[in-house]
Formats: sequence, C-alpha cells, structure tokens
Amino acid sequence: MTNELIYAVEGGIATVTFNRPESRNALTFAMYEGLAAICAAAPTDGSVKAIIVTGAGDRAFAAGTDMTQFRGFSADQDALDYEHKMDGVLKAIESCPVPTIAAITGACTGGGAAIAACCDLRISDARLKFGFPIARTLGNCLSVGNLARLASLLGPARTREILLTARLIEADEANMIGLVSEVLPDAEAVRARAHELARLLSGHAPLTMRATKEGLRRVFYHGPKADDADLILMTYMSEDFREGMEAFLGKRAPNWKGR
Repeated sequence: MTNELIYAVEGGIATVTFNRPESRNALTFAMYEGLAAICAAAPTDGSVKAIIVTGAGDRAFAAGTDMTQFRGFSADQDALDYEHKMDGVLKAIESCPVPTIAAITGACTGGGAAIAACCDLRISDARLKFGFPIARTLGNCLSVGNLARLASLLGPARTREILLTARLIEADEANMIGLVSEVLPDAEAVRARAHELARLLSGHAPLTMRATKEGLRRVFYHGPKADDADLILMTYMSEDFREGMEAFLGKRAPNWKGR
C-alpha cells in the first residue's frame, strides 16, 4: 500500500482515500492496484460492512490517471497492457463483496470517473464535473468494456455525446439522470452523508446485498439468462434467511450474521 492511498476501518466501515490533493488526486498505477487489492480482499466476516471511496481535499475525487505515467509508453503492448490492467481494476471494484460508495467532491474525470461508475452508490457535492474529456486532452480512447459500462449507466446516446464533445456532466444533470443519487452542498456534507449511508447498509442483510451486486454484475456481462442458482441458494439456504423470517414474524429487528 502506498501513502498516496489511505485505507482505514472504523466501526465496520472502511474508507479508501486517494491522497494526492496537490495534483487533484491524479491516480498512479500503484493507486489503481491498491484499490483493486482492497476490493478483491474485502472480508465477508462482518468486520467490513461497506467501503467508502473518496478523495483527499475538496477539489477532486480523482482527476484521472497521472499523465506522467504514460511517458514510458513506446510499444503497442504498453497500451494494451494498460487497458487490460484497468479492466482488471474496474472488475475488482464491481466484484467487491460489500457495498461501495463513491463520495465525490469536485472533479471526477478519466480513471476517477471510471472508478466512480463501478461503485454501487454515488453521491456528490454541487461542484461535480464528471466525464472523460480525452478527445480534447490526451487523444487516447476507452476500452470497449469501459464504453459498455458507461453506456449501461448513462445510456448509449449520452455516452457518445459526452465522449465526442468532451464535455463534463455537472451536478444537476448527474442527479437528474441518476448518475448520482444525491447532491450535497459541500465536501463536508458529502463525507457525512457517505458515512450515514454506510451505517444504513451496515444494518442490512449482507448476503442479500452480495447476491444483488453479483447478480447485477452477471446481468451486465452475460445478460438476463446468466446463471444465478448459487446466489439463490446462498441466500435462501442461509442462517440469515431463517433469522429474517423469525425476526419478521416475531416483530423484532434481525441479527444478521452473513452466513
């Protein structure tokens, strides 16, 4: 783990902070790899019930990949390896077994926008600028997997429009189209609300949330006929399902165990 990526757990809520505020939290390869490792290794024993992803300072969630990382690209394989690595990072975030919340302040562009798009919930402050302005900046492209993910989230027409015009989606539009679920007045309010949401999720059935996340991931990659037998059995045959039934019938709060 690098000091440019801070990981902390308190009260069952993990926070991952991109910690390069002087460069608007531009992401290094090590930061991408660190986030992917955290998501892939997220425990399912109840010690971590939700993960908040945020950026240090109040200027940016993450303003894309640090452009200096590309200076060493000289061969075809460099570009192919980078996009392959990014695909792995984004899939690790999507596959995280616990809910993820992107607490966005200010700029959320390039790789930062891709990460936020993979989180389960997104909230922002009123200064949000979300998008991929690469047509007027770097001149690279997004992988087909990344394009498909954005089209699923934003719709094909809007995805095409923001990429070709290189414009950034602002807070009001983001809220209107469901890109973010809430717009808060400032960075402090965003972080407070993120923790409130994480505490809410912490009280919900972990297996239900895990099955929902994984089921939606499979729908994205494999369509509505994706196999779901293991997810159905994981929940219906669990101790938690029996606990939920008894708690409901007994008019008491359930005590979820995640098993």
